[in-house]
Amino acid sequence: MARVERPAWAPEGIDLTRPSAARVYDFYLGGFHNFAVDREMGRQALALWPELPQIMRANRAYLRRAVRYAAAAGIRQFLDIGSGIPTAGNVHTVAQRAVPHARVVYVDNDPVAVAHSRAILGDDPRTAVIQADLRRPGEMLRHPDLVGLLDLSEPVGVLMVAVLHFVADEDDPYVAVARIRDALAPGSLLAISHATHDGQPELTSSHQTLYRRTATPMTMRSRDAVGGFFDGFELVEPGLVYMARWRPDPGEDLGDHPERYPAWVGVGRRS
Repeated sequence: MARVERPAWAPEGIDLTRPSAARVYDFYLGGFHNFAVDREMGRQALALWPELPQIMRANRAYLRRAVRYAAAAGIRQFLDIGSGIPTAGNVHTVAQRAVPHARVVYVDNDPVAVAHSRAILGDDPRTAVIQADLRRPGEMLRHPDLVGLLDLSEPVGVLMVAVLHFVADEDDPYVAVARIRDALAPGSLLAISHATHDGQPELTSSHQTLYRRTATPMTMRSRDAVGGFFDGFELVEPGLVYMARWRPDPGEDLGDHPERYPAWVGVGRRS
């Protein structure tokens, strides 16, 4: 096997021979924090599904709309779980544009994503980045950097954008989300985007097959299955919809086929 050179920015211990979902996502968005193996997998996916970059950008646009909604609803602190590698329109940028003193904790289990997030955020006292796993919510919620920045006795905006489909059924994602829900104050918001087979089963099946090569294979879920994550939350209008349909910005062209962006999204309020 040819020797793979480790870039200076890559933390020690990263496997450069196996693609990462976070780094492939960075490649789709035109980022630079990815390796040859990630770009190769991304190119294979694009050959099967050329619209993937538009879908990823639509997902980021939903994230920004959800953060703006939460800020307008009075949320002043955010927990972004599965935050990935930093790119334009991060949660703290959007939130602090609306609420300058908003506080944000980013969480990811990929050390590359964590290292780059920390480098970009620097010494911003209103943000923190922690390496933790959604599948172990107790450890995440007890992390000293999270506890030091967020007050869980007050409402929090929790973001699980394009992360739950990387948690397999056998890892009990519904239990993990429920444990996070139970730690939240009433009035907290949960925003989810989740990939689905609904609408484009042939394309999504081939995409799911590709991701079996990564450390985080995908589990596509139906609308009803995604809705189960909102148990204990009241969905705000327009409910659980394809991501192009969730509170689009004025003048945004939705097209006639929202299933072209095959992810269910919604925002729920903790009662």
